[in-house]
Amino acid sequence: MIETFSAKETFEVGRRLGSGAKPGEVYCLLGDLGVGKTVFTQGFAKGIGIEEPVSSPTFTILQEYDEGRLPFYHFDVYRISDLEEMDEIGFEDYIYGSGVCLIEWANLIEELIPPFAKTITIEKDLDKGFDYRKIIVEKGEMRR
Repeated sequence: MIETFSAKETFEVGRRLGSGAKPGEVYCLLGDLGVGKTVFTQGFAKGIGIEEPVSSPTFTILQEYDEGRLPFYHFDVYRISDLEEMDEIGFEDYIYGSGVCLIEWANLIEELIPPFAKTITIEKDLDKGFDYRKIIVEKGEMRR
């Protein structure tokens, strides 16, 4: 468990994890709306070497970034209504490919997530401050 107390610190945790990412890894990013998933992802992308702006692909499902040391595939499946949509975009080609996948709202497509995926959960605790975040990184099965 990692605790952060600002968006800058959350970004930095993402950057550190991204700098250690390896080809073929899949990261599932979980957390409520407004918890900092995009800030974390921006740091993660920076750690891979992505310099261009990174935003959440809520309406496109997938953003691809090729300028870093590894291809980076950023999914946001919040608006997925049918798992067949993931087949249509070639989801398996990405998660079993040589790039790094980060999937926001991965719990919505849990049955498609490979067992080797890592889960990152970001939680707020307003009792500890407005910008406080608890970041939990786990290997294997997603916790609900």
